[in-house]
Amino acid sequence: MSLKYRCPSCGTSLGYEGLCWKCQMEKERQDVLAWSPEQIAQKREKLMENIKGLEDYQEPAFTDFWKLLSYLDAITPEIQKAALEAKVFYPCEIYYHAPEDVRDGLKSVLLETKDANEAANLMSCLAMQGDDQALETLLELERNPRPWRKRLYVDPSIYAQCGGWTFDKEGHRIHLNFDTCYPMVKGTANEETPVKIGRLREDTCPYCGGKMVDIFVLDGKDERLKFLGLDGVLTATCCPNCVGFLEGPAYNRFTLDGGTEVFPSKLYDDEEEMECYMRPEDYKSMAENPFVLAKNPVPLFYGAFCEDVNTVGGFANWVQDWEYTTCPVCGKPMKYLAQIQWDTIMEGTEGTLYIEVCTDCKVVSMQHQQT
Repeated sequence: MSLKYRCPSCGTSLGYEGLCWKCQMEKERQDVLAWSPEQIAQKREKLMENIKGLEDYQEPAFTDFWKLLSYLDAITPEIQKAALEAKVFYPCEIYYHAPEDVRDGLKSVLLETKDANEAANLMSCLAMQGDDQALETLLELERNPRPWRKRLYVDPSIYAQCGGWTFDKEGHRIHLNFDTCYPMVKGTANEETPVKIGRLREDTCPYCGGKMVDIFVLDGKDERLKFLGLDGVLTATCCPNCVGFLEGPAYNRFTLDGGTEVFPSKLYDDEEEMECYMRPEDYKSMAENPFVLAKNPVPLFYGAFCEDVNTVGGFANWVQDWEYTTCPVCGKPMKYLAQIQWDTIMEGTEGTLYIEVCTDCKVVSMQHQQT
């Protein structure tokens, strides 16, 4: 069935007149990036006046907060202090790298609360604040649990992960995020890029018979990617049809000259085979996607609140909870590397692929989340 309308920006077929949702989101993003200093100041002022609105995702304050944080990195200590005074502990990202007096306030409320849900939110807030005192507080709570711990599913060290770090049993900090972020943007025909999404391979998946794909390839020698500490090529390989139906992530080892060794995996419920839902046009769309690495870095949360942005580094937009996988070789937590929104490379698909890396063992993991 052919649809009556087309997006005037990208040409996508639509059942309504106007921009498609991805072009609409891009337009809104560009509008925010064009805000003047006076407009940013006004948005900050309104956010502080309606700071309680942060607790309701339908409130303008909630949307304005994410625009200020994600695209402009424009959350101030004054906003963070206003949130603390109003006892607003969600979203936790509002406390990212908050000053010491705000940290002390969060710590005080956490150590006094008897409510498990409030404790969970406050641990996430402290994780986002993230300094050594925050670590010591969460470490103490892990070693000496409060009564509310019995009503939570995970330890404080897991809550620490939402801030991009955690700690081991000795209390040593482990970094789980990179402190630089680049988006992948639509490039021009034949534009050179150190990052490629969706390179087709000749080998096939043992479960569905579909094509294996180098879903993410980057050249760490590019000056923009020096922050990764990789002196060569990283390749992440999976079956795009089956990666969302595995017991745990897909893993592969990579070599800096571009080679890969795919680790064995298992389907859910010990199934032995999987139907391949990928059509030839899906593989073609994936391989011919226009994304290239942007010229300049962006704020760390640039891709953390939208469903149309692919990023390298920074923070992910976890569809469900954050999930840092364990390296199958050394047993240490892996570091978040990139996210790929499936619908940006295959029209009509759902969910997000998260790619993590252990640079010591040269192993990558790939895991899928969706609603």
